[in-house]
This record gives sequence, C-alpha cells and structure tokens, in this order.
Amino acid sequence: MSNGRPSEAARFLQARIESGRGGLLARLALVRALLGAGDVPAALQAAREANSLNPNIAQATIALGEVLIAAGHLPTAIAEFQRALRLEPQRPEARFQLGRAWAEAGEAEKALEQYALVPADGVPDLARRIAEAEAMRHRPRSDAGYIRHLFDQFSTDYDARMRDQLGYRAPEILRELARLVIPGARNLVALDLGCGTGLTAEAFADIAPTIDGIDLSPAMIAKARARGLYRNLAVADIEGALSGGEYDLILAADTLVYLGDLSVTFAGVAHCLKPGGFFLFTVETSSGPDFELGPKRRWRHSEDYLRRTAARAVLDVAGMLACSPRTEATVPVQGLAVALNRPH
Repeated sequence: MSNGRPSEAARFLQARIESGRGGLLARLALVRALLGAGDVPAALQAAREANSLNPNIAQATIALGEVLIAAGHLPTAIAEFQRALRLEPQRPEARFQLGRAWAEAGEAEKALEQYALVPADGVPDLARRIAEAEAMRHRPRSDAGYIRHLFDQFSTDYDARMRDQLGYRAPEILRELARLVIPGARNLVALDLGCGTGLTAEAFADIAPTIDGIDLSPAMIAKARARGLYRNLAVADIEGALSGGEYDLILAADTLVYLGDLSVTFAGVAHCLKPGGFFLFTVETSSGPDFELGPKRRWRHSEDYLRRTAARAVLDVAGMLACSPRTEATVPVQGLAVALNRPH
C-alpha cells in the first residue's frame, strides 16, 4: 500500500489472514487495500467479514460504512455510521463519515449538523467538506445525490405510491396537452427527461414509439428498462446530458420540480429539438418569486419566469394549462402543463 501497490498488499494481507495470523487491524488494512485496487465487491465482502467477527468495534463498523458508500449503498452506509456512533459516541471519524454520507445523499443540512460536532482538528479534510456542503445548500436546484438517493429508495413501490397515494397523473396531463398542440401526431422520436419507471413512455406509446430516457436513479432506470418501451436509457443528470440528438418531442413529467433555475435545461432542450419540435413539461406554480423551494423540497416556478426563460432559449410558448399533477396530504398541488415549441 505504502509503495502504491494495493493489489500486492491485498494478496499479502489475505494470505496472512487465511493463515490465522491476521487480527482486526490486518482485516481493516485488507479492506483499504482492496478499495485502493478498485475491487469494491471484494472490499465489501472483507468489510462484512471484519464486522461480523467484531460486531461491537466501532472501527470495523466505520470501515463497512465506507465501503458501502463506495458501492453506492447510501442508506445502509448511513445506518452503519449511526451504529458506530452508538458504540462509540465520541469518535470523530464516525461523526465525520456520517456527515459525508449525508452529503453524498444530497442532504446538506444533515451533513452540516454532523460536521459541526467534529472537532476542528479531529479529521483531515473537514474544512473542505463543510465548504462543499454549504455550497450545495445554496445551489438553485436540488442536489443530484439527493435526487438519486430519494428515487433509489422509492423505486420498489414507486408506481403504487404515486398513483394510489398521491393521485399522480402528470404523464396523462401531458398526453392531453399533446392532443391540443400537436393533433394527429404519429411516429415521433421522443426523449423522456427524468423518466422514472417509464410511466410517461407508456402514456405516449401511441404517438412516440421511439423514445429514449434519462434518469439520475439507477434503480428507476432498471424499472423503466423492464417495461420494454425505451430505445435507449441512461443514468445521467439532465443538465449535463442535453448535448445532442434530434428529437421531435421532449417530455418532463414532474421532473423540473427538482430544478430551480431552468435556463440550462431550456437551452439544452432547444439544442436537442428538431425545428418545429415540442417540449412538454409540468411544474408546480409559484405565485411570487421566479422560483422557490417548497416545504417538500420541490421547486415551484412562476408563469412569468417560464415565459422569460423560454424566450431566452428561443422557444415559443405553444400552450400553458393550469393543472394538478399530484396531491399532497390529499390536497391538489397547483401546477402548470406547458408546451414549448422550437421555431422552424
């Protein structure tokens, strides 16, 4: 490890452990070596073994949490760091790693709460991590980590939760809007932004048989793939993914509520649409500011802001309808269904 050869170190440590000469420190060193070698599955197995043999040692639990982060299992990692703090409440490393995990999940406030309890000299890199969390808190959009974490958690029962509990019908609202602004449309090539489990592709299957999808959540992309409706699917952030391609139709059902400033997205959409193409989306409405973060951490947008941002992207407003894409605590959420058109 010290000579920059983590794979060799891992083989040496593994042999030592198998010969019965390695205790907890050797097992934790093996975990670090495997991570350094980029073998996350093996590191996870080694960390679980170390934790199983030392269930009441905070150091082993922290190591398992770190590997779980590397493996993308954030909820489980957070639980492990919380368990480490129950075992050893004053351990700065456990507190710092819990903050780091919350930051990875896009939860800036929770990360800062944990960082504030870490002594200034207790953990290297603390100041940089605090600065990153502060910057995250003031971005004009929801953090990508938060969105991914949220929807990975919801993926198992997303459709039932949204349809039955929240009365979600944004895809159907956009399909009704399409009938008004592009009547008689057929055989469109479409792009579904924030595709989730594929409900929008299902609603548009009759007029957009060729459709691609983008979503931040790998678990949601897996659900969408199972529907068999998409040509291509990608795990990506829409602000960085709208860089090419020519589409007749771009859709965003209940997706822009995770973005405050829409200028980057509108510009990307304009670049991806064919001349004469349409961008259909839903938003929740703000009666005051251009955009504001609501109590459920969903962004709201004003009609005036949408019109001005569309104009700057050289997109014409082809239609705008008041709607309620979902309910919250049985109360209809006030929103807009919007159709923008790229001029010929």
